[in-house]
Amino acid sequence: MQTLYEWDFHNKKVDLAQLTADNIKNFAPGLDDGSFAATLTLGVSKNLEKLDKIITETAPEWPIAQTTIVDRNILRLGILELMFLRDVPPKVAINEAVELGKVFGGDSSGKFVNGVLGTLYKKMVEAGEIKETTDSLTSQTS
Repeated sequence: MQTLYEWDFHNKKVDLAQLTADNIKNFAPGLDDGSFAATLTLGVSKNLEKLDKIITETAPEWPIAQTTIVDRNILRLGILELMFLRDVPPKVAINEAVELGKVFGGDSSGKFVNGVLGTLYKKMVEAGEIKETTDSLTSQTS
């Protein structure tokens, strides 16, 4: 998320692969394998138009340019995992994104991320793209 924030902050004019490698080296020195982080950042870059279109369709009252850089990139990561990678169970992807919003976003980021990804999840279930699981989505009470 930090790498995507930095990349987005610089208007996507920095080399994302190098930025990812540098951030892993500088901020996660004990991480033996940064391939998952690279998969996520490069996946966002590769699917950026599709991800932003999904955000726009799922949260039409929040234009992508007016969404904070943190929230925008948390949503991109969550949607990437939910729709494109599918290595992570949908509810886990949503919960992880919500937690990122709570920790790194503003006061309402967790609720916003939960709302957008929860809506997308429901649409995917209705369309038969994924099966609904019995556990509940993260509830935002705080």
